[in-house]
Amino acid sequence: MSLALRRLALAGLALLASAALSAGAARAESLVVSLSSHQVAITSNYAGSQVVLFGAVRRDAQTVARAGPYQAAVIVRGPPQTLTVRLREERGVVWINGEQQKFASVPAFYAALTSAPLDEIAAAPLRERLAVGLEGFARHVGDTVPREGREGVFREALVRIKRELGLYVERERGVAFMTPEIFRAAITLPAEAPPGNYEVEVMLFADGSLLARETTYFELVKIGFEQRIAALAEDESLIYGLGTAGAAIFLGWLASVVFRRD
Repeated sequence: MSLALRRLALAGLALLASAALSAGAARAESLVVSLSSHQVAITSNYAGSQVVLFGAVRRDAQTVARAGPYQAAVIVRGPPQTLTVRLREERGVVWINGEQQKFASVPAFYAALTSAPLDEIAAAPLRERLAVGLEGFARHVGDTVPREGREGVFREALVRIKRELGLYVERERGVAFMTPEIFRAAITLPAEAPPGNYEVEVMLFADGSLLARETTYFELVKIGFEQRIAALAEDESLIYGLGTAGAAIFLGWLASVVFRRD
């Protein structure tokens, strides 16, 4: 083997070794996460619920020393839905619905829980890329109709409306580290949160960099009488509609009899 080929081979081995070390360092930390429940039941007296997430940082022999403490972000996304946002326009003394924008596959529920203020966890470009926080999430909301640069107006309106309904939440200090490597987060679900599958993504940060991420799921389901009524409305919509109308007529007649004046 010539001297030039030998040097080229040694350089290649050095690059491979460097890549292996970099890959090992990137895998130095990993996450272990668990939920207090993977199924939340909606009953007749349901007024919201709470799911607790527990997480732990797993380190191996290749873990490098970090200059700062670990930080964590817990992102919860509810079942996707299609929504339409309409801008209200003033016409004289009345307001009417004007231009509208349809959004496809928008999470019905979104929560961003973090262990520190967002600026202390990661820089804005990284948060935006990962959709951490409402500002970063809003930039990832998909559009079905181009608006020539005005998409941001509708995205911001969607997030604002959902936030006012309590369905989009951003809570700094929503993740608490009980030890330097063990943390917990309470995921609060309002009564308005729809049934379906919920994705919980956990991200680990240190020194402004993403170190590891893990995903788990839980389900919000109706049980008992509520589940039977929901199934009837979905599978037998005609019978459900006729039954609802009949019940309303009967209750109206009964009220007129009870409160009739002689």
